[in-house]
Amino acid sequence: MSIRPTIETRKAVPTMEGAGVHLHRAFGFQDPSELDPFLLFDDFRNEVPEHYMRGFPWHPHRGIETITYVLNGTVEHGDSLGNTGTLGAGDVQWMTAGSGILHQEMPKGNAKGQMHGFQLWGNLPSAQKMTAPRYQDVQAKDIPEVIDDDGTVVRVIVGEFWGKTGPVDGIAADPQYLDISIPPGVKKTFRIDTYRRAFAYVFAGQGAFVDASAPSGVLLEKEVMGQEVNIRDMSGDRTLVRFGTGDEVTVQAGEEGVRFLLISGAPIEEPVAWHGPIVMNTQAELQQAMRDLRNGTFIKPAH
Repeated sequence: MSIRPTIETRKAVPTMEGAGVHLHRAFGFQDPSELDPFLLFDDFRNEVPEHYMRGFPWHPHRGIETITYVLNGTVEHGDSLGNTGTLGAGDVQWMTAGSGILHQEMPKGNAKGQMHGFQLWGNLPSAQKMTAPRYQDVQAKDIPEVIDDDGTVVRVIVGEFWGKTGPVDGIAADPQYLDISIPPGVKKTFRIDTYRRAFAYVFAGQGAFVDASAPSGVLLEKEVMGQEVNIRDMSGDRTLVRFGTGDEVTVQAGEEGVRFLLISGAPIEEPVAWHGPIVMNTQAELQQAMRDLRNGTFIKPAH
């Protein structure tokens, strides 16, 4: 087995989307090959309703899949196909935009006004760019949860892990999407298929992705529950960790434990022509999508 090296850690960047939703973007609208097949990852977390209530009004998507995972509050959604619904805490929606869809997402806080969720964009290969749109809405109760003897908890949203299979299926990137909580001081190793691109997103506590290449600079030592780790290796809230190639990832939880998403998928390795919420393979396809939007033919009839 080979440990995947950490090739980069970086903080998510504050930005605004939709009608003024304040969020943090871990990656997106830069180099689409960096985390192929994934294009964008947003952390929409807020305790100020004015910063999220106006939501994401009607907008188009084509050529991608969007994965929305809600931790706190709710997200009401509707689309051009007549679908409507509400995602609650712990729920997941996987939307395959395919040939084109218009939809809106309107977040609402919990009783304390808190809202927290994530959205990941996955690319579609050329052969599936114009497939029929579809939704997979999954309730929290239907997402399998595995608890290990050391207290580690893994929610298996997509893919197979520790004998459990996530409820979302038929996704182009053949992804694995895990929500992992590790107790204080516990060191844990997770297998990842070698052919996948992989990243982690830390959103609570701190953890060191150990036995990997250390960042440059002077390393300060600290003991965590009797185990020596490098402070400079510790990744905290809203940190993206990109991995190189290998078979597994090893995490050393800090004094408060750590919670993170571990996401991997098979790279598509095709050209990307990208404008806002539309991702195609060529500029000609992108221009056709824009013409379709202008002349009212963006939504394709069902066959």
